[in-house]
Amino acid sequence: MGKRQLMKIACFARPPKFWTRMVMMLIGVLVQGFGLSLLIQIDLGTDPWTCFVMGISNRLPLTYGTWQLICAAVLFVFVVIFDLGKIGFGTIGNMVCVGYIADFFGFIWSKVFPAGFFDSPLVCWLLLLPVLAVFISGASAYLCADLGGSPYDVLPFIISARLPRVPFKVIRIAWDTAFLVLGFAIGGTVGIVTILIAFFLGPAISWFKARLAVFLR
Repeated sequence: MGKRQLMKIACFARPPKFWTRMVMMLIGVLVQGFGLSLLIQIDLGTDPWTCFVMGISNRLPLTYGTWQLICAAVLFVFVVIFDLGKIGFGTIGNMVCVGYIADFFGFIWSKVFPAGFFDSPLVCWLLLLPVLAVFISGASAYLCADLGGSPYDVLPFIISARLPRVPFKVIRIAWDTAFLVLGFAIGGTVGIVTILIAFFLGPAISWFKARLAVFLR
């Protein structure tokens, strides 16, 4: 890989407020993993990507975090092939850290809470909105840092660039739907959280971006 190709990779760039963005991205990844660990526990659905990975981890050995890294690495290969410019510190942070952070906190919950704690429908429904808010805030902070997206989030943009006649919204919906169906087919959970994330993640990112902009000037 030549120097010119390397310079196309987002992580070699230094945007304004680079270290502020790095801290924002790392905090976002930590909070996202923390929220995800609880979403998995309450079992009321997840985002399409998590649904797909959970479906695999439910059927095969290895933890969720390991399967998340393996699956993301497969998609990462296509990002490297088709658009190096989409790769950044945020790409690596999301691929490597979110799943293992979720695994870590999942282990903590198993030690802190009594057996069967999350089996109670009342507990799950009471936790639903606070946990969803935590997960969405973490995802928003990571994305607002603008240091590269996860392979799952980046590939629809790459596909859209090669299919200019197809609206990006259609490509993204088809992409999410495909992983959601695959995830459900292999044992992932689809539920109210899946719907709420579909409706509220976009507006939440816009809301957080407006408020975090002061730190990035």
